[in-house]
Parts: sequence; C-alpha cells; structure tokens
Amino acid sequence: MPPLLLAFPLKDPVLIFALILVIILLAPLLLHRLRIPELIVLILAGAIIGPNAFGILERDSSIELFGKVGLLYIMFIAGLEIDLADLKKNFLKSGYFGLLTFLLPMLIGYFTSFYILKFSISSSILLASLYASHTLITYPIVSRYGVARNRAVNISIGATIITCILSLLVLAVVVGMETGVVNNLFWWKLGISTAIFLLVVMWTFPIIARWILKRINDSITQYIFVLALVFAASFLADFAGLEDVIGAFFAGLALNRLIPNTSALMNRIEFVGNALFIPFFLIGVGMLVDYRIFTDGWEAIKVAIVMCVVAVGSKYIAAFITEKTLGYSRDEGRLLFGLSNSQAAATLAAVMVAYNVIIGHEADGSPLRLLNDEVLNGAVIMILVTCTISSFVTQKGARNVALAEITDENEEEDETDRILIPVSNTETVEELVNLGVTIKSAHSKGIMKVLSIIRSESNDPTAERRSQRLLDKAIKTASASDNKMEPLIRYDSEISNGIKNVVRQYKMTDVVLGLHKESEITDTFLGNLTENVLAKCATTTFVYRPVQPLSTIKRYLVVLPLNAEVEIGFPYLVERLWNLTQNTGSKIVFYGSKSMITILKEIRKRHSIDAEFVEFTNWHDFLTIISHDLRENDALAVVMSRRKYSSYFKSMMLIPKYMNEYYNGNNCLLIYPIQTGVGDDENENNFSLLGYYEESDLASEIGRLFKRR
Repeated sequence: MPPLLLAFPLKDPVLIFALILVIILLAPLLLHRLRIPELIVLILAGAIIGPNAFGILERDSSIELFGKVGLLYIMFIAGLEIDLADLKKNFLKSGYFGLLTFLLPMLIGYFTSFYILKFSISSSILLASLYASHTLITYPIVSRYGVARNRAVNISIGATIITCILSLLVLAVVVGMETGVVNNLFWWKLGISTAIFLLVVMWTFPIIARWILKRINDSITQYIFVLALVFAASFLADFAGLEDVIGAFFAGLALNRLIPNTSALMNRIEFVGNALFIPFFLIGVGMLVDYRIFTDGWEAIKVAIVMCVVAVGSKYIAAFITEKTLGYSRDEGRLLFGLSNSQAAATLAAVMVAYNVIIGHEADGSPLRLLNDEVLNGAVIMILVTCTISSFVTQKGARNVALAEITDENEEEDETDRILIPVSNTETVEELVNLGVTIKSAHSKGIMKVLSIIRSESNDPTAERRSQRLLDKAIKTASASDNKMEPLIRYDSEISNGIKNVVRQYKMTDVVLGLHKESEITDTFLGNLTENVLAKCATTTFVYRPVQPLSTIKRYLVVLPLNAEVEIGFPYLVERLWNLTQNTGSKIVFYGSKSMITILKEIRKRHSIDAEFVEFTNWHDFLTIISHDLRENDALAVVMSRRKYSSYFKSMMLIPKYMNEYYNGNNCLLIYPIQTGVGDDENENNFSLLGYYEESDLASEIGRLFKRR
C-alpha cells in the first residue's frame, strides 16, 4: 500500500467513502449492543474521526455537500409524511406550541445572555434566537417507529417551521441593523419574494408533478424528478431570503398528496435518505465538535454551559406547558420536547453568519464580532448536547407511543386484514396491488395473497408460465413498497369457484377484482365472472377500473346508497375508504342521505379525515349531479349492494352502464360490503340488519376499527 494512503487526514475518495460506509454499517450494531440511538452513534463517530479529534477525515466540501442533502432530506420527508388533515385540524395547536417554544427561549436566552454573559443587546437577542430555533434531527426516529402521524409529531413539525422562520427573521433584522440594510425596501423585498416562493412551490409544483407522474412509470426517473423538485424548492427559498430547509419542507408539503406513504416511490425516497444522505449529515455534525474548548479557559466553558442549560431548559418548559395545557400524554410530551430540542445545521448556519459580522475592533486591533469565538464553540457543544438528549427522549417517547398504538396481541383473529387479489391481465396487476396495499390497515397483521387460476381443462402448455409471470410482477410491485405478497396458483373448472375456494380456505376479508383499462363493463352487470364471485363470496369486494395511477388522484367521490349504514359491513367499508384516502393523501367527498352524513360527520369529529359531505338521495339524477362534480384527476367510487339486501335498489343495475358511457376517463371503483348469507344455500341466512346499529354505536364501531390503522 502506498504510504500516501495511510496519511491522515485521508485524501483518497475511495477510502473516505469506504470508511463512512463502515461507520454507517456498524452504527446499528452498536445501537443494539449499547441500546443508544443510532443518531448519537453517528454523531459521536463523526466527532472521533473529525479534524478536532483524531483527524482521520476533514470536513471538506464532499462531506458538507452530502450533509446538506441529508438535512434537506430530513425536512423533505417531514413534509411528505405529515398528515395534512391533522395539520389542518391542529393548525392552532401548532401555532400555539410554535410561539411558545420560540418566545420562552427568546426571553430566557436574552436575559441570561445580557445579565450573566454580559453581552450587548444585539448579541443577546441574536444568541436568544439560536435557542429558539431547532432542527428536526430526531425525526428519523419517529419515522422508524411508525408514529410520524401522531398528533404531537404533527404540531412539532408545524412548530418547527414557525420557529425557523421567526428565528431567521430575527437574525436578518439584527444583522441588517448592524450593517445598516434594514429599511422599508428590505421588508417589501422579503414579503414579495416569500409570496412568489410559496406560489411557485405550493401551486406550480403539484401541477407539474401530477403531469409527470401520470405519464412516466419508470421508478428511477420518478425519483430523480422528485429530488430535482426538492433542490429547486430549496434554491428558491434561499433566493427569496429564507432558509433552504424551509424550501425542502414546503416541497414535501406540495408533493404530500402525490407520493402515498404506501407507494414504491415513497419507499425509495426513505431508503436512500436513511441509508446514505441522513447518516452523512449526522457524521458531518459530529465533525464540528471541538473538545479543545475545555482547554481554552473558564470563560469558554461558562458560555458553553449557559448555552446548553438555556437551550435544553427553555425547550423543556415549553414542551411541558404544551403537554399539560393540551392534555397530551407523558410520552407525547416527550415527543414534543425531543423533536423541538435538538439544535443542528440551522443553528450553526445562523451563528456563522453572526460570527462573520464585524461591528468594530478591540483595543489591540482584533475584530469585534457580533458573536465571538466562545459562542461559536459553545454552539457546537450545544449541538452535541441537545442532539444527545433529544435522541434518547424521542426514542423513549416514540417507542412507548408505538407500543400503545399497536393492536392488542389478544385481538381476535378476525381483526386481521386478509386481502386477495386475483390477477389475469398484466396491464392491471400493478394498480390492483397498489389498491390492495392502500386499503390495508397500517397496524393490522395484514396478509396479502395474489391468485392466478388456470382452467383445469386447459391444454395450453404456456398457461402456468404466464400465471407465474403475473405473480412475479405482483410480488415485485408489493416488494417495492415494502409489503409482502404471497403467490397462489390454483387449477379449477371455473375461475369464480377457484376464487371462492381460496376465500374460504384462507378466510379472506377483502377481494380486489380488476377490469382492463380499455374493456367495457358488459350489460350483464359486470360480466359473468364478477357476478359469480359476488354471488359466492361474502367478503368486501372491490371492482376496480384504473385509468391513471392512484397517487395522482385528487379526490374520491364516494356515492352511498340509502340504508347503507345499516348493513353489517358498513363499518369495515368506511375503514377501507379511510385507509384509501389516508394512505394516498386524497380528499374524499361523500354523497349520501341525511342520516348517513350525520354519522360520517360524527366520525370526522373524532378522527382526522379530509372529507366533504353532499346530501344525495335522488338516484334518478345520478348522471346530472355526479357529472357536474366529477373533474379531471377525480375517481368515482360507488358503494353497491348484492340483491335482496337493505341498500339494494334496481337503479344500481344502471351504474356500470353509466361508468362505461360517461366516466371512462376517470378511475372507477365499485365496492360491495360484507353481507351475511352470501354463498349460503339457505335463504333464511339472507337477512337484513336494518336497525341493528344505533347511530352512536355505529360511530363507535367505526372508531374502534380506525384505531387499527
């Protein structure tokens, strides 16, 4: 080995990259052994190999580049995973916590800086703004535990944007006042540029993204396109006078409804970020830690201690007050504190800006800075301390919240989602699997099976090979979104009998049937196959005709027949619709009777559902009303019923014809809820459940099912 390769700091890019990958690889092993957050392991590893310790690596431009991408990735994923319905519902709470976690650190930070550290008024205000801001550096922890949509996480994310904007505004004003650039023109430019930034990102980006995602199916191209939008939004934010992390967050909000949490694209985004960019960022943060601060004298240590105590203490007080006043649990309070306490790149960027502002000169001619060397070193120590505390607190809170949300182990076996997807056409396999994934409850012990049936009398030697290709495609599609799909091949004289036998054998709860994009729904109601499946299987059945990807659907117009709420399968049906819209980020518009809407509104009060309600009882005007409301990128879902049940009526026979003639440019979904007695020979089992549920009982039953998500 050439001696040059052994010299520190390392210069060879292959060795540098290999060393960082080894650290990223070993971090989970240390996490398992020592039971400390992976985030802390990476930061400490960066501190050890960094220029201020053993000097194995320099914090050069490549580390800074990957680190910047990692920080933008954290903010982008936070905006992407946030529940927009919850964000809208908790908007005032986010504002309340945001202002509280900004003002308390500002007040405490100002008085401690002015009276204890003896800083000037401008320096004290600026240092206080550093305490007030925070970075969602521990967000990957809550994401890994699957509690990213918890209410405490949602208001913490909203509060992050508020504190970042206000802190950066304080920074801009104080620095501007010291340099003499704050005037009326400054405020006009900032206001106009911010408005233009929001207009471009929040209005233009979704239009462009929906157009691209509808036309490009290549997964690599989709990922590169999304990444390009993130960096474009970050640049626009920086150009507008805001911080680039704010641009990445708003890019996530803009694409929130177009990248479902259950999609393959979302899985790729999280995989690349968590495997590469975010660890690079954490290692880069660790490289900033300078242990030599403790040898620079008492003043440097004093500044570092005060900064750490104020930063941690003020954020804890704000989180504690919010927890108590909003009635949150102790673990949700931990999430509030853990997510809002960590200081990272935003803090460092702000202190570097202030450090480079020279406001005069000392008696010996040395420059007098707005924030001095002690504050710069103290900020680095504060980053390490706050990140360490936040990691442990967030991990404990996230783990406890996740355990509380998991379905009880003693829950009946019938509560498990068991979804069957029969496939026969390669063009519809991907969308059928995507539909099956999105209707599944997130925390249910879900079982998904894909079925291909070969007619037993068929003499085609290639039939089994074709079936295997269909199953392989379905498995690959499910795997791309990190879902497991079990393949089945059955031989039967009738396809409907094969489906029925599998449903009974595995006790399937849902069946997803597909129609070719170009095929017509026949006059015999959906064709003999679908008719026979509906007659023989009592499960909730979805008959789906895809025209465009699920991720590009803006709204689902759901038409509910009279008396649908008294059917035994109605609670499960509403849960499936909720999962569909929640997992895809789409809006849902319910059309139903007055009593139906009353029940659904009661459910919306208890659970965050982005829904609208339209009173609708005149099915004779179905075409007029629905055609008027249905727009491009909308999907039409009609809740149907099998014959002789409470919600069945003769006009349902016309729905497939309407879909063929008038709605062939939209995704269409016919949903048949569970109905007891289907497939039984005894007619007395085909009973109606009219009056079985009281309205309050029905809302409670649906609420119980929603807890499984």
